[in-house]
Amino acid sequence: MSVSLYYGAHRATPLNEIESTVVARVVAERTVSFPYDDEEGLYLHDRGAAEPREIVAGSTKMPADPDRVVPVIVHVLDSVTELRRAVPDAEWHVHLDDLDVPWDEADGYALPGMRDAGL
Repeated sequence: MSVSLYYGAHRATPLNEIESTVVARVVAERTVSFPYDDEEGLYLHDRGAAEPREIVAGSTKMPADPDRVVPVIVHVLDSVTELRRAVPDAEWHVHLDDLDVPWDEADGYALPGMRDAGL
């Protein structure tokens, strides 16, 4: 059974040229810095006409290796935090299957304890 992290943003207006450029830059930079070549990282889906208010949408399947789950979650949530800060006026929803990931203005998206040194 696999677990995935889902992320998306909605608003009435599409991304403008500057926002699209920043989103593409974040995706490119975070892809290069992803720690594992053989795992899924930040992945944005192509936006379709079926959901016109959707301006950003993606998902990441969590690794089967338990030692890799936390580093992947930290990396992807930090990536989505950058995306949200690039497009702050959208309505964002981030969740790990059925568990909503809370937003904190100072820290961004994080799960309790995910940065604990013992993990």
